Amino acid sequence: MSNSGDHVVSRRAVLGGAVLGLTGGGLMGGGLAGAGPAPGRAAYAAGGGGSGAAAGGPGFEPVDERSVDAVASALDQELIVLRRDIHRHPEVAGQEQRTAALVARRLRAAGLDVTTGVGGHGVVGVLTGVRPGRTVAYRADMDAVPPNGQVGGGAQPAHLCGHDLHTTVGVGVAQVLARLRHRLTGTVVFVFQPAEETLAGAAAMLADGVFARVRPTEIHALHCGPFPVGEFVVTPGFGLPGQDRGVVTLTGSDATARARRLAADIGALGTVAPPATPEALERLVTDIQTPDGPLARFVFMQAQAAEVEGGAEVRLSYRCWPEDRYVQVREDVRRLAQPQGAAASVAFPNDPFPAMVCPEREGLALRRHLRRTVGQERVGTLHAAVPFNGEDFSLFLRRMPGTFSFLGVRAPGASIETSYPHFGAFAPDERAIGHGVRAMAGWLAGRTRT
Repeated sequence: MSNSGDHVVSRRAVLGGAVLGLTGGGLMGGGLAGAGPAPGRAAYAAGGGGSGAAAGGPGFEPVDERSVDAVASALDQELIVLRRDIHRHPEVAGQEQRTAALVARRLRAAGLDVTTGVGGHGVVGVLTGVRPGRTVAYRADMDAVPPNGQVGGGAQPAHLCGHDLHTTVGVGVAQVLARLRHRLTGTVVFVFQPAEETLAGAAAMLADGVFARVRPTEIHALHCGPFPVGEFVVTPGFGLPGQDRGVVTLTGSDATARARRLAADIGALGTVAPPATPEALERLVTDIQTPDGPLARFVFMQAQAAEVEGGAEVRLSYRCWPEDRYVQVREDVRRLAQPQGAAASVAFPNDPFPAMVCPEREGLALRRHLRRTVGQERVGTLHAAVPFNGEDFSLFLRRMPGTFSFLGVRAPGASIETSYPHFGAFAPDERAIGHGVRAMAGWLAGRTRT
């Protein structure tokens, strides 16, 4: 995901998603030993996977939370080492060779059927259980945040959006379920996606036939978020906004001055601004969990004047919720440009990038599962979209239902910037890895049976 702040960014912004903005910002990283709840049997003992009879055969014991925790416990430290390895070698969109090779080796060693080079450096691993059942998919993104996608700017690429952690969780889930294959029903397809930060990776993998051989009925994903480590926030009916881009071209001797005034007028269409202080970040986290709250409807607008040969341009990029507001915002931009007469032309060259809207049925099912397995007090619900981010996971959800949920990575007592993606201080509590592995392994194993 990408962030919005004072600097020019690529295509991403705040809270797990990509933002095609004119300005940008970011989140946190790094584990703190001894802080917060640790993943383990006590947290995951409730709620089993059912009896042998329910699984369809005498003597067959399906995957349950106890078996997941037993296997995951043996992998916890190994996965932290893996995350640190990926973290030390950040690779931006289109350059994920090392990360992809590392993932592929791990999946092959676990016994998965692995395909590489899907949509660039994408990796797909297929795990088939011993009993027939449904086919479900899990997606993890691999690329790092480039310097111009970091809040305040950065000197070099860095894993400030948590994709190193996402990749590690995905590998961990695959390893856990592979070791429990003798108790697994159905098939799980693991999709390790490149180029999420540029919003290009999902489209590239789909164009390359990522699901041509094994087609899942649903797909799931986790993303780091500024919530206490060990907590989860589900997103039924919500998600992240899409993005629209346009340009107004002005001609004439005073085009630059008029473009600056028009950029200010277009910017005023916005109803929200990126959080600039820790207090504002805290308020944002509260607002997105408030039903019918201040972010139920919004426009996040960025407009900038630029001098060009023969005149000037106003380049604009915006996000809105609900998604049907794009029509009205485009009309408003044209209305504001109309007084310029023939000296101005307005163009929106492409359709808006689609919003990620998570289906309610699957999101509510995941909430029930998590409340039963990790505890009701550790499961929150998103009631608004984060205005400053987008996600190309939206393209997968346009093909099939699924879930996209936030994994809490904020260490106890840590400032919110340490858990908010794209900030230079982003330092997630690494114990979130174990929580994510256990939650998703249990969830996916259950979904292959239902």
